[in-house]
Amino acid sequence: MRQKNVLVTAARAPVAVHVSRMLHTANHRVFLCDHLKRPLGAMSKCQNGYLKIPSLRLAPDRAAQDLLKFIKIHEIEYVVPTCEEIFYLAKLWSENDIPAQLVAPPITLLETVHNKFRFMQLTKKMGLPVPATNLLRSKADVEPFRYASKKFVFKPVWSRFASNVLINPSREQLDRLIPTRQMPWVAQEFLLGDEVCAYAIAREGKLLALSQYRGLIRAGLGASICFEPITIPAVTKFVEAFVEGTKWTGQISFDLMLRGDGTVLPLECNPRTTSGVHFFDDATNFSQALLSGQSTAVPSVNLPQGVRLAILAYGLLGLGKQHNLRTFWYALINGQDILKIENDPIGFMGQIKSIWEVVCIAHREKLSLQKASTYDLEWDGPDQSNISKCRGP
Repeated sequence: MRQKNVLVTAARAPVAVHVSRMLHTANHRVFLCDHLKRPLGAMSKCQNGYLKIPSLRLAPDRAAQDLLKFIKIHEIEYVVPTCEEIFYLAKLWSENDIPAQLVAPPITLLETVHNKFRFMQLTKKMGLPVPATNLLRSKADVEPFRYASKKFVFKPVWSRFASNVLINPSREQLDRLIPTRQMPWVAQEFLLGDEVCAYAIAREGKLLALSQYRGLIRAGLGASICFEPITIPAVTKFVEAFVEGTKWTGQISFDLMLRGDGTVLPLECNPRTTSGVHFFDDATNFSQALLSGQSTAVPSVNLPQGVRLAILAYGLLGLGKQHNLRTFWYALINGQDILKIENDPIGFMGQIKSIWEVVCIAHREKLSLQKASTYDLEWDGPDQSNISKCRGP
């Protein structure tokens, strides 16, 4: 595959750093963009240029102008989204004739799988088993669950990192839940088992790359800070069936529940890059699978992966809650730092600079640190009138 000019978006994310490193190692010219001044990716040596653009969520018109100008100037041939900016980009591509190829499916399919209720409907329609999932659009919709709340998990239809999730809530907790048609929730059957994750690349329904993993250390109930590879045949079968049934092109990820009998049920879909990408280190095959679908890629990293600074911070905070001391020490000793590689280390000070910018946003916007890290990228459905309501923990 000849050298391509590739733009990787959401440069703040460690997954974006890894994708850009892989593309650079495969001899492509890699550019990055984000809404931050000092995202992690901008400090990487594996890029040919960084563009700071206005927020695609908060200032979409200005962001689009800057982005399209950059694509034209640098003759970008592929744009690879890594976080929820994928929805804004897919919408932009659907409304404009843009010469660069967006590595993603159409906006209609993206919206469907991101919606936690419609994802279950689509999956069930394909003949795949799913947990019972009910749509809640009013206080009246919540009422039938008051006396059985311990059997369900409640979460917003559009959310990420387990934000606002209620697991087996009390009646008092459930009484505070007021879903609306603009901000609906789901009540999903509570499942026993082990939560596992999958990250995949597909082209027109053909599965080209798949990694499976489980979280060792998490940021609260949400994103994994340290994760280890696993292989479960039932997960492979599910992902193969889903990407084939949707004719998926691009990256896609799933959270699933592994039950005691070895079967899996989907919990939700994240149509973007997730931590599973870090288990790939064959740059050539990975890049060809991602950009053109001309190759398959197999994960070959066998050790746990994580961000050492985050493992220390969240690992200590989560002791006795999400994990025990033994798991913490295992992650700390055996986990490879995904930001520190021999030819492109993003050191301690680089991480601190990036985190400090997010801390300042959190303070200015009165957000939690985790919310501040994504609020300018988040997609909460086609009706974005709720942007002003995004503040809060």
